[in-house]
Amino acid sequence: MKASELDEKFDEDESVLEFFDLSSVRRPGLEQRRVNVDFPVWMIESLDKAAKKFGVSRQSVIKIWLAERLEKEQLT
Repeated sequence: MKASELDEKFDEDESVLEFFDLSSVRRPGLEQRRVNVDFPVWMIESLDKAAKKFGVSRQSVIKIWLAERLEKEQLT
């Protein structure tokens, strides 16, 4: 398939994923590494309440809040 044909399909909101090999796709700087953090019970309970309120997992709340704080710290 020519690049122009691929561009046309994409511009027409057609899926073009079938034309790519996604088996080796990487997200530079966004690779994940597991860490263990111990929290006091009150923090876990608060995180769980926030997670329920937002309809996401506890892990998502932690990641979002931590990312927000890290971005804020980079600005100062």
